[in-house]
Amino acid sequence: MIRRRRGLGTFTRAATFFPIEAGVRREVWEETGIHVEVDELTGVYKNTTRGIVALAFRCKPVGGEERTSSESTAVTWLTPDEVAESMSEVYAIRFLDALDGTGPHVRSHDGERLTPAR
Repeated sequence: MIRRRRGLGTFTRAATFFPIEAGVRREVWEETGIHVEVDELTGVYKNTTRGIVALAFRCKPVGGEERTSSESTAVTWLTPDEVAESMSEVYAIRFLDALDGTGPHVRSHDGERLTPAR
């Protein structure tokens, strides 16, 4: 479906736009106490069971102090090996994809396991 945009008179896709980078910075700070600069999109991850799409970004810390929040009991830095050992596959892959520098990756999962690409 397309729509004619008021004011421009041209046809475009129907869409909603979000200030994503500001949201990423806010969420990271709220949950960890670390201020970040958003670098780049590294992955798009779809939970096929729940119909949720998550975007992952590589960020650079630029300030703040590590702290927990009402949503966390610990905040720490992990090596790639520690990420793979400490997290379920569907969450660990987001960090590992961000570190490999070949993204953005597009992956699907069922909430527990990655599912094959179609």
